[in-house]
Amino acid sequence: MKILQLTIALGILFTSNISYPLKLQALPINHHLASLKFVPPPPPPNRGATGSRSGAASRGCTANSQTVTALVPTYQTTLNSGEQTIVPITQVWGLTNTESPQFFFFVPYNVSSIKNIEFVLQEQTNNKNKTLYRTNLTIPKSPGIISVNLPPTATSLQIGTMYHWFFKVRLQCDQQQPLKLDYTEGWIQRINQNSTLNAQLKQAQPQQQVTLYAANGVWYDAIMNLAELRLKDPQNQDLLTQWATLLSSVSLGEIATQPLIDCCQPQLNNVP
Repeated sequence: MKILQLTIALGILFTSNISYPLKLQALPINHHLASLKFVPPPPPPNRGATGSRSGAASRGCTANSQTVTALVPTYQTTLNSGEQTIVPITQVWGLTNTESPQFFFFVPYNVSSIKNIEFVLQEQTNNKNKTLYRTNLTIPKSPGIISVNLPPTATSLQIGTMYHWFFKVRLQCDQQQPLKLDYTEGWIQRINQNSTLNAQLKQAQPQQQVTLYAANGVWYDAIMNLAELRLKDPQNQDLLTQWATLLSSVSLGEIATQPLIDCCQPQLNNVP
């Protein structure tokens, strides 16, 4: 009976319409512009945004027990599926203010072990999943943190809609064994940002914009802008410190020292 209740609960998780409107209020930070701190917004309802930030380690691929990891906040909560059953769930979810955001992932594997890398973006409306974008990516030449761009020609994220993404790495650890899959999945939502925060962003310098996004809980824009600054000035110690602080604020400090790689481009894309 407990197994049945759990199955029903998880079914509700993935079949419910989880679009939920959210408008952030700008936070007065003025003298705090030099201090980077991510302030998480209220998570979406329990029935949405479940996922897995890290994959499963694949033996034989010389990754030192590390796994594919999405650079996204997580929220630990529970789902009540009956009077006696409480299901713990992890929500993998973040906000953006842009129509075409970037996604960041840590890939710990050597190029010789990777068969292919795939990124998928889906929209869920009326209990139906629709694939908006699917692409295979060029394989990074070395382990590190890579970014996936969402081209404007692929789709433009709509305000308030929840989007489900998947990042899949197929591995050939042993030529005598079948392919192994290491993957992560999560959610992104575009917000209706208020005029006060927009005005603050227009007056701020690039590093201050990162702090503003982080202070207002807009994760994807904070990390995207900070990564862009780091790639332009990789030896800047202030940016390295901000990077470590931002990742540590969402319990990703263990991969903060991993190299940030300017990679990877789509090999092909289609919308089934």
